[in-house]
Amino acid sequence: MKNLLIVILVCVVTIWTVQTVHSKEVYSEEECLALNVYHEARGESDAGQYAVADVVLNRVDSKHYPDSICGVVFDSKRWEGYPVRNKCQFSWYCDGKSDAPTDQDAWHKASSVAYEMYNYNRFRGLTEGATHYHTHYVNPRWNRNMKLIGTIGDHIFYLEKR
Repeated sequence: MKNLLIVILVCVVTIWTVQTVHSKEVYSEEECLALNVYHEARGESDAGQYAVADVVLNRVDSKHYPDSICGVVFDSKRWEGYPVRNKCQFSWYCDGKSDAPTDQDAWHKASSVAYEMYNYNRFRGLTEGATHYHTHYVNPRWNRNMKLIGTIGDHIFYLEKR
């Protein structure tokens, strides 16, 4: 009986995990944008949140990235169909933590920013074409080959030199 309960528990956890990972594929483009703004710029100024959204849209427009918002947001190295931990374009997606928003006020704000950017291109071009950014307190190796665009909020924005 104990073994049966363990098997059932493992099956339930496995099914839940698969549904959680694959449920990202059914988000609308606007929801994907809102998730990224929420996780990358929650708590920032309006300008900082719009700038993060602008980078996602700049990547969608680039031939070097997936051609959809969800494709850009969930872009990652994969192993057997699952994202490899810490090998994603946006770290929150594969950091091993839940992606579900927990701060409802911040989620509402991120959703509003995504709605305005997705539907009305509000502040589109704010980052002057930037395709990359990082927070001001890190200095990643990849930025050495980038053109510095500037700082907005807590992030420094770059454009690839191609």
